[in-house]
Amino acid sequence: MNDSFITALNTQKSTANWIDVIADNMTNVYTPGFREKQVTFKTFLNGAISNDYDKRTDQGKSTPGTSESNLFLEGKGFFMMKTPEGKTVYTRLGEFTFDKEGVYRAKNGNTVQGYILNDKGEIMQGTRSISADLYQETALKGGALNVPTTDIKMWIDPNNGKYLGKYDEYEIKGDGTIYGKCDGGKVSVPLYRVTTRNFHNPAGLLEYKDGQFIETESSGKPLLGCGEIRAGLLELSNTDFKANISYYQMAKMQMEVTNKLISSNKSLIDEALRLLG
Repeated sequence: MNDSFITALNTQKSTANWIDVIADNMTNVYTPGFREKQVTFKTFLNGAISNDYDKRTDQGKSTPGTSESNLFLEGKGFFMMKTPEGKTVYTRLGEFTFDKEGVYRAKNGNTVQGYILNDKGEIMQGTRSISADLYQETALKGGALNVPTTDIKMWIDPNNGKYLGKYDEYEIKGDGTIYGKCDGGKVSVPLYRVTTRNFHNPAGLLEYKDGQFIETESSGKPLLGCGEIRAGLLELSNTDFKANISYYQMAKMQMEVTNKLISSNKSLIDEALRLLG
């Protein structure tokens, strides 16, 4: 026979946790790069217990960034970065800028990863090039490309104030290619391609810090990303505000019923003790 008092207490605790998660989602509804948390429940004989959080992996809306170096990834995938310790991490938040040494970084100091390109826009693997068609075909098929990435560096020559000593400006195109431009835009040379990665099960990634994910056995190995990159924009939270309002109403009702059940059980216990006394 199930103990209704224990059932109610366990359900009260899991519902309180659910309400906390909903509150966190709603607080961060306009936070760039925030991923909505979703609580799932498993049921035991003695009540409902909350599982670990799931993360919604669908895309949030775009919003203007603070710089043309900010990036928005439209579609599936993640930007690939390296921590100062050399650890590979992934993010949807493209709040990137070039630091004073010309290194392309996130606000937390992680370096954005990219491929070095030749003058045809082909990825260089040592002295061998990989055609853009092969790269695109591999990405669309959900494959991997075992080519080492590098930090993106666009240092400015102090003598003439130009990027890499000869380019007046840069431009980031939809495929993530960074072009150096000069002569009023008449000369445009591909330099780097921003690296993106996708996963068979992105919900299986582990968020070890806010907005930063690492691969797990559940997520699978990284594949090539195939989303379009748009410069000058950032991705907002993917929190569904209306859905979280509904979840809150459900959680509130569940908490009220649970509290009444606990109160009723307490009254029964008090009455039983009175009769025994």
